[in-house]
Formats: sequence, C-alpha cells, structure tokens
Amino acid sequence: MSKSPQNKKLFKGVRALVMGIGLHGGGVATARWLVKNGAMVTATDKRDKETLAPSLRALSKLKIKYSLGGHRCDDFRTHDLVVVNPGVPRDSEFLAIAAKAKKRIENDASLFFRYSDNPAIAITGTRGKTTTTLWVANLLKKKYPQVAPCGNTPDNAFLKEFDRIKGKRVPVVAEMSSWQLEYLPVSGVAPHVAIITNLYHDHLNRYDGMKDYANAKANIFTGQDDGDFLILNYDNEWTRYFLGKKPKALLFFTSKKVLPRTLNGLFVRSEFLFFRFDGMEQKLFSVKRFIAERGAHNLENLMHAVLAVKLFDSSVVVGERDVLRLSTPRMRQEVVYRKGRLSVVNDSCATSPDGAIAAIERFRKLGNVILICGGTDKVLDFDELARVIKKQIKPEHLILLGGTATNKLQKEFHEQNMSRLSLDIEVRENLDSCVVEAFRLAKKLKRKTTILFSPGAASFEKFLHEFDRGEQFNKLVKKYTK
Repeated sequence: MSKSPQNKKLFKGVRALVMGIGLHGGGVATARWLVKNGAMVTATDKRDKETLAPSLRALSKLKIKYSLGGHRCDDFRTHDLVVVNPGVPRDSEFLAIAAKAKKRIENDASLFFRYSDNPAIAITGTRGKTTTTLWVANLLKKKYPQVAPCGNTPDNAFLKEFDRIKGKRVPVVAEMSSWQLEYLPVSGVAPHVAIITNLYHDHLNRYDGMKDYANAKANIFTGQDDGDFLILNYDNEWTRYFLGKKPKALLFFTSKKVLPRTLNGLFVRSEFLFFRFDGMEQKLFSVKRFIAERGAHNLENLMHAVLAVKLFDSSVVVGERDVLRLSTPRMRQEVVYRKGRLSVVNDSCATSPDGAIAAIERFRKLGNVILICGGTDKVLDFDELARVIKKQIKPEHLILLGGTATNKLQKEFHEQNMSRLSLDIEVRENLDSCVVEAFRLAKKLKRKTTILFSPGAASFEKFLHEFDRGEQFNKLVKKYTK
C-alpha cells in the first residue's frame, strides 16, 4: 500500500503547529501541505505580520490560525504535531516544552521522506551541495524529464515537490542542510543514494563544535541499508570520521587523485575521469576543458553528480558534452553581467570564508578582481581568507561591507601584520555604496576585470537571507549598468 497521503485523511483531526513561517518559501509550503491533507494548522513565528507579509499573502486563502510576534508556550502543549522550520535551534525552550508534553516533532524533510514513494538522491555537505544537486537533476533529465532539484531551496521546498511529483515515476533529487537532517531519523526512511560532498568549519554558531556538526550531516546515511549507496569525498579529512560510524550502504568515493585500488568510485587520472567498481576500471571523459571553464573547485561537484547518476541508473550515459552544458546555480559564482572587458559575478551564497576563497582563486586567474566581501559571523575563522586576500587582491580593489564577520576579517589583517590591508580600509555600511565604488574602480582599469561579490559570511545583520542579499545586488548591478 502506498504511504502517500490520500485526500484529506492523513492528518484529519490533527492539530499541527508550524514553527517558523519564514520568507524562503519552506514554511509556506509546509503550512499549505498540512492544510491540504486535513490538519488544523496554527502558524507561529517570532517575526511580526509586516515582516512576514509576502508569506502571509501566499497563505491568505487557507484556513490557518496565526500566533506572530513571538511563540506561546501553550501552543506547544496543545498541538499534536510540531513542524519545525530549519532555522529553529535544536535547544529551543519551546521544543523542550513540546518534547516534555510528548508531542510529535518533525520538519519538512522528515515529513517528505516519511510519506514519499519516490526513490531519492540526497546531497549534503558544507560546500557544493547546491551545485551538485542541480547537476544531478540536469543529468537525469535525459531520461527523467520531470526531475527537478528540491529541498533546501527557496524555489522548490520539500513539500512543494511532494505535491508536484505525487503519483509520478520521478526520482527525487534533494539538497539537505544539516538543519533539515537533524530530524531525518524521525521519518525512519533514508535516501537510496546519499552524498556528503565535504565538511568544513561552518554553522558553529548552531553546533557545539565540528563533531556535533558532522553528526548532523551523518544522519543522511544512518537509515540506509546494504541496498543503498553512500558517496563520500576521499580527499576530505572528515570522511574518516563518517567511516567510523560504520555505514551499512555500499561505499563509493570521489577523488581528484587516483583512489587506492581497494576502493570503488570516481577519480581523476591524467585529466580524465575513471570509474572503478570491484577492480574493473572504465575511462569516461576528459575534464580538462571543464576545469578551464568552471574552475578546479567545481571538479568535486561534477564527480559527485556523475557518480550519483551512474549508481542511481546506469542506463543514463554521461559524456563530456553533457557536463559542459551543465547550468550554473543562482548566486553561486553566477556571472550576472558581461560587457567588453568587464564581468560582474554574484556569489552571494558564499556564506563562509571557504566559499569566498574558491571564488577569488577562480576569477583571479582571469584578470583583475575587485572584491566586495563581508557580512555576519557564524563563529568561523577568517585567517585563511585574510591570507588569500593579501596574496590575490590589491588593497585598493578590496571593498568591505560592514558586519561582525567583517570586523573579524579586519582583525586578522592586523594580527597577521598585513600592512597592505590595515584597519584603515573603509568599511561601507550598505551594499549600494559598495557597488558604486566597485564600478568606479572598474572604469579605471584597462585589462579584463571581474567585480566579484563574494561575502564569505552570512547576511542576517543587513538582509533577510543570502538570497535577499543576492537579489539586492542584482538590482543594483542592473541600475548602474544602464
């Protein structure tokens, strides 16, 4: 029997509390899905109705009660089901109240996996998960034209995807944040193919150290069995930690170098991709042109995507032409303007120093880089980003957007005795003035130049989220390129 919801019977008589309506679309999709399946829904959020106006408009035709401007303890005692927005911290006092009252606590990801019949490929990691998710979907479209990336995205939240593919023979390709994975074990279901792209320092404002963060990521494979596949990055130091948890799935690895002979997976030899399984090797295609066009950092994402498709359905053939046609994710090293010698790149989704470093190293090879960076700190280290900026960016081409992370970056410049990048560099308090200054500098340069907006930090002090930050940047670019 299908485990999918049937008509309005699944949640009939269930009082459901949506904790966090949000502005990304996930809370809206969750509330809409619960109402559609018979639940009596209350939505609660710390923000007021003015801030949440776009989400409230999207839900205006549905019968939903609202508790805004703060959470009420009684809501967590009196509702049967609490569905948590990924941004809600695990140690929330209100979730503790619900747990003490023995209420069922889930999120959109656990609900999706609990009730979906479609086979899933799920991707997580610190860097590259959005790109990998998009590319898996791109490559699978050759055989499954209805496939689309979903999950940790403002465009296609989990429960929106649920309704779109219900009853269809379509694979799920899902990006999963560590926050969404926190509740995946509650569903009792795991993806058929799971990928951990890598693990680096990030989100340490939410987790109690790197092991705590890694444990959240490990939830992607804890429910798998020996009929499933787990793909790990052999070159990442945290892979050994994941292996220590003794995954039950069949293990495959990716590496930019030749893998040890005992391991299955995808690796690079002499600028060609090779696939190995049970000692047999298959030469796939050259990645030389791909690296030249997309950057070396994207090679990891490509290998994860190609390997996932190969394991999920070996009849889907992937060649060099296919990978050269892969699309670019929005706001991830996305070229949003190009004319003559000038290019403008929106990398707003670089919310950690590692992301900004990858972007700098890619575009610095193409010519001058005018860098706009800075934002909100997530308890991360900025020493390596400071070193890369010192090496790659001229001090007069560095534009700082104010925030707690920017303060830490400036401190690193000072502590590392970087006289070229002292604390005297002007910090701008709004994005508009940063963009104006970037275009002013670009006009003076005669050779190929890239204006690179790669914050290397979160966005919450000045923007709703990184997508809002990126949209505002695009509007400013459009304004000043007229």
